[in-house]
Amino acid sequence: MTSGETAATAAGAGALPAPAAYMCGLTWDGARLWHSDQDAEKIFAIDPATGVVTRTFACDRVRADLAYDGARLCQVGGRPKRIVLIDPDDGAITGEKEVLPASGRLTGIEFGPEGLYMCLRGPTVVQVRDYDTMTVVREFPAAGESPSGLTYADGVVVYGDFDDAVLRAMDPATGEELGVLPVPGRPTGLTWDGSRLWYCDFPARAIRPLELSAILSD
Repeated sequence: MTSGETAATAAGAGALPAPAAYMCGLTWDGARLWHSDQDAEKIFAIDPATGVVTRTFACDRVRADLAYDGARLCQVGGRPKRIVLIDPDDGAITGEKEVLPASGRLTGIEFGPEGLYMCLRGPTVVQVRDYDTMTVVREFPAAGESPSGLTYADGVVVYGDFDDAVLRAMDPATGEELGVLPVPGRPTGLTWDGSRLWYCDFPARAIRPLELSAILSD
């Protein structure tokens, strides 16, 4: 898709209201969306069909994106940023993983078959890391100067660019750019529910669904 009107239509239907105002992370646990908000210092479980918040945890360490490792929520948080591990049943922090070299660069995370995918800025790169050791397995240069959230969707890495108001698709094996889509608002957190992408539209305070095919170039 190339026109802003077409992109807006694709990303508009079925949008959910955000429960707070400073949208950060977004992930999927197989049944629910999980969303984190920095100013509210909370993490919310959200029913994707209704937008109803079904669970809320306090978390004063929220700083960026959110992932789910199959058992725990993985929140980018702290100073310098690291992965804060959270029990999704009671919100208890159960541990953390350092992201070395320690910095504030990390903006997006999600799991894929090869490990934990990350997007970092200054310079903008996409990495995949071994989740046990947090060592870098692969790294590619990425486009834009304000990367935001990231997800792994059906064999494709998708990451946001806040200032440019676009979503970018990348081949995770080669780093090739597969498409760029202008979207309504400015994207932050991103996730994939197995059939649709969802992204946080920061100024609209909305969580918007989107077809992956809308981003990929013909």
